[in-house]
Amino acid sequence: MALPFLRNPLRKKTENTRECWGYEFEWTDDHLTVEQSEKLKNSYDVLGEECLDRLNAISPPEDSSLPRSNSQQQPSPLDKTTEEKNEPLPLPKRDLYALLKEHQATDPKLAQLWQEVNTVPSWVDWAQIERGQDVFYRYGGPALTGLTYQSLLGGMGAARVVETLARTGGFSTKVARRRLFETTQHILQCTKSLESLQPGGTGHISSIRVRLLHAAVRKRITTLAAQRPSYYNIEKWGIPVNDLDQIGTIGTFCATLIWISFPRQGIFLREREKKDYVALWRYIGYLLGTPTDFFETTAKAKAVMESLLYNEVHPSEMSNVLANNIIHALEGQPPTYVSPDMLIASARWLNGNDLADSLGLPRVSFYYWALMTGQCLFFIALCYSHRSIPSLDRRHIARLKKLFYSAIVDAKWGLAGVETHFDFKYVPEYDTITDMGKMREIRLVSSSVESRNLKALGIFVVGMGLGTWMLLKMASSVVRKF
Repeated sequence: MALPFLRNPLRKKTENTRECWGYEFEWTDDHLTVEQSEKLKNSYDVLGEECLDRLNAISPPEDSSLPRSNSQQQPSPLDKTTEEKNEPLPLPKRDLYALLKEHQATDPKLAQLWQEVNTVPSWVDWAQIERGQDVFYRYGGPALTGLTYQSLLGGMGAARVVETLARTGGFSTKVARRRLFETTQHILQCTKSLESLQPGGTGHISSIRVRLLHAAVRKRITTLAAQRPSYYNIEKWGIPVNDLDQIGTIGTFCATLIWISFPRQGIFLREREKKDYVALWRYIGYLLGTPTDFFETTAKAKAVMESLLYNEVHPSEMSNVLANNIIHALEGQPPTYVSPDMLIASARWLNGNDLADSLGLPRVSFYYWALMTGQCLFFIALCYSHRSIPSLDRRHIARLKKLFYSAIVDAKWGLAGVETHFDFKYVPEYDTITDMGKMREIRLVSSSVESRNLKALGIFVVGMGLGTWMLLKMASSVVRKF
């Protein structure tokens, strides 16, 4: 666990017991060996990349050297002025999903991908998928906290994957916050409603766009590495955005939340909730071109998460850069204006001090640990009280769906009402290696989150004090009677 006092002292260790970064588990046949992992590092979504090549041939990118994903639109009538001046018109933007849909009937490879993503696998149970979507909002606060400070920030400990992320430039301090919002937008679209994830829905379409984006990143980095091998070590790090990376990504969105992030915040899911949530992300993984057998059961999902935590999380210097950049990008930002110390406390609580130290995160005072205690108490009270009453649960889920989308997509501090189409904005270049961002001056503004956490802790302490006092009074009364 993140904190030593939360460990189970009665847990018996066996020859199969493994421990890494404060997490202890039993190694089973479902866990990935090093040899299996190496094989997955060199396999990838071949069909997605082949289709990207077809789409680039049908509608070339703005610059042939940069396979950007823009949108395919006709020039506006307002552009006639430019044409009359004999100035070159800007190339029309393109939407790779729209191109795929338009040309799938005339190209065998595009038809193969189109049929694949629009064919619902036999193992998909739509009622279960819908229940899995509800799980995300039922535990919405702890879920977003876990995804941000453990799945994303803690995931920077995987040094091999970080080498790909660093080359996109998407985790510099200037753009990391927007990159986080764009990823969250995809999650919200995939969980908005059952229809949104079914063929033709917004979550379904976004997943296909992300799949093609991954293909573009992979294609770009491997092309640059072929021209200059020192740019990216394929032999050491594997193919960029490979099958193991995809499996790890899906695992951090579901398994890491279920078995690490939630428990470390005092939240424990029911067994059916675990199955439903894994099933949801197995289907999303299918749309992204991820091998899905590793998420066939909750046991397999847990095992692959533990395998990657044990085999892959070895922080590097670049891990430190990206992890600290995330903190710098989020500190003092609206609407919560959370202080950097509170952000670091969140990361340390969820990842443990060992991993946080390896990521170069500073230590924080006991005060911020107390605030994290208050936050966990608040989440426990909120989530369990709503979960226990079905009518409250339904209202809570509906309210958070609107609240999250409004805060992430619609709000001016989020995506300002403009949904991303996951186009290829962060293009790898030889000189695009993310640097450590500089700590900027933070305007001191009262944080609603920190105030809430302090109040929750205060209420808990007062409640415990009153409860203890009442028990002592009752005990003394009984003793006097005898």
